[in-house]
Amino acid sequence: NMSSKNVVFKKISKDKSVGVYMGKRDFVDRVDSVDPVDGIILIDHEALQGRKVFVTLSCTFRYGRDDVDVIGIAFRRELYLSTRQVYPPLQDREKGIHSRTQARLMRKLGDNAYPFFFEFPDNLPCSVCLQPAPHDVGKQCAVEFEIKAFSAESQDAKVRKRSTVKLLIRKVQFAPESEGEAPSVETTRDFLMSDKPLHVKATLDKEIYYHGEPIKVHVSVTNNSSKNIKNIIVSVDQVSTVVLYSNDSYVKSVAIEEFGDSVSAGATLEKVYTLLPLLANNRERRGIALDGKLKHEDTNLASSSIIKEGVLKEVLGIMVSYRVMVKLIVGGSVPFDLCCSEVGLEVPFKLMHPKPDAGKKSSPEIEEEMIFHEFKRSYLKGMMADDDDEEGNVSGGDEAAPKEK
Repeated sequence: NMSSKNVVFKKISKDKSVGVYMGKRDFVDRVDSVDPVDGIILIDHEALQGRKVFVTLSCTFRYGRDDVDVIGIAFRRELYLSTRQVYPPLQDREKGIHSRTQARLMRKLGDNAYPFFFEFPDNLPCSVCLQPAPHDVGKQCAVEFEIKAFSAESQDAKVRKRSTVKLLIRKVQFAPESEGEAPSVETTRDFLMSDKPLHVKATLDKEIYYHGEPIKVHVSVTNNSSKNIKNIIVSVDQVSTVVLYSNDSYVKSVAIEEFGDSVSAGATLEKVYTLLPLLANNRERRGIALDGKLKHEDTNLASSSIIKEGVLKEVLGIMVSYRVMVKLIVGGSVPFDLCCSEVGLEVPFKLMHPKPDAGKKSSPEIEEEMIFHEFKRSYLKGMMADDDDEEGNVSGGDEAAPKEK
């Protein structure tokens, strides 16, 4: 049973000058605060040959092809970049320790281990990508977070690939503990040549649904008009807002139910429709937003983005929201009247993962064994990555692991 608290992810540069050790790859955004990113850089003086060591935390928006497009412009924009000098240290090594994992790693890895620590600003999106079409090989639109460590003469000097280590990490959000009230929307529509209106109401059981959970939509129609309702279509829309140079919204229906229900003039209808928005039913569709996931198999529709109040205007990247759409197709008041109109309702809701069990805190006295994992791309299939640097990412294996102290 490898609980995540004992697992340490490590990756060592090809020239062995720098190695990165981290206790986790997922960092939770609780809206009012985000887990800090911390770890240890292990240096090898012989391989360093007098160079300095730096570590960066970046958030990048990639769009288009992996490398460069036809006219040589890289399709990537750095939304955030923070750099720290790790070696020579700018402060006492002990002062840089912020977590128990760091302290334990420093003891285990010895005198050439140096801590690093970053905090996320609060205007960044979470890890998310848009599903490419089946034939769009190598094309990707994604928000990605990365820790990069490298050795160089100075921060701005040219960095050699073999002296660089890159680790993709994720920023994730879970459903908040407290929930708003169950969403309910209603509308009244008057028609020409009709004395009385049509009244429609749609209500959900709650505000937050978990991935894979059916959504019950309670629809109530009171048709006092002289028109006939010919059909009722109930669906879930995923709205992805891509904020980069402009503000583009992409709306994709990810679940739909249509039974041909009709409500004649003067009649009423009370019905519960059940919708199940799942990635499994939307696999081949281009532009569906997905959560950045560790393995491609268990990725899912992107979770709703919850943005801290006051920073919405500053957030760049991809933001995701969901709504239930209830659409009534209204026919004429006489048979064969071909003039149709629509009456629609939008009911917003959130689609998220529950918070993982937070109750599994170990007592500090118990020193569990640390398990070291090579940090390889295969962990992050759902996230797109620079596979051109794969060769520079290969860890040195056990011969590069420090000797037990």
